[in-house]
Amino acid sequence: MKTLRIVLTLVAMTAALAAQQAERKQPTGYTDTPLIPGSKWKVHDDTRPRPPVVTPGDAPGKPPSDAVVLFDGTNLSAWKNAKGGPAAWKVENGYMEVVKGAGNISTIEEFGDSQLHIEWRAPSPPQSNSQGRGNSGVFLMGRYEIQVLDCFENLTYADGQASALYGQMPPLVNACRKPGEWQTYDIVYTAPRFKDGKIDVPGSVTVFHNGVVTQNHTLIQGKTMHRVVPEIEVHGPRGPLELQDHGNPVRYRNIWIRPLGEVQ
Repeated sequence: MKTLRIVLTLVAMTAALAAQQAERKQPTGYTDTPLIPGSKWKVHDDTRPRPPVVTPGDAPGKPPSDAVVLFDGTNLSAWKNAKGGPAAWKVENGYMEVVKGAGNISTIEEFGDSQLHIEWRAPSPPQSNSQGRGNSGVFLMGRYEIQVLDCFENLTYADGQASALYGQMPPLVNACRKPGEWQTYDIVYTAPRFKDGKIDVPGSVTVFHNGVVTQNHTLIQGKTMHRVVPEIEVHGPRGPLELQDHGNPVRYRNIWIRPLGEVQ
């Protein structure tokens, strides 16, 4: 009798396991639900492709498994100068530093829609004030500048503050750390779309400065200009990431980017 009970228990466990495996293999049963508006997929459509698996970085700010590492603290092999030659900024102790007069540097590889992580540090002790204090910039697609500036107790014009879309939109708040402390930008960028030589869908940026939202899906008005209205410039779907030499020894480290594809 005891043997029979053991056999029945094993049969029941086997049947339950088989049912679970079959359930995992079968569609979820939502095949008769309506289409999601603007999509070719139905609500809870089991045939819809699953997102790829990405392994997060092993610490906050570290690159995930699908990131393109642009600067890991060792060399500038991913960068070039304005003439296409080797980037001539200083590299030491895990960071790169602007060399006054060396000019802007940009990535050899080009990117479109993307998630960017970049860390920067303004000089300490601070020198000068307003736009002369720890000035540099992050140019998305080599055109659209997110301002880098030491804005800790440093008064300047609003659309030129740190994490401003320069000359277009001030940050929502001033989240600057003290000069000499490392700061982070996490930027989600959507490139503009053009049709027949005109803007079809404007580009946009969302910026987290030291973990604080400072740009919330801000629409890009055009190419960054100085003291003039931004210009709309028709361009391709990708462009380089560019860092600015504004004459101040600003440092950068831990730079990586994730190209963003469309969700299916």
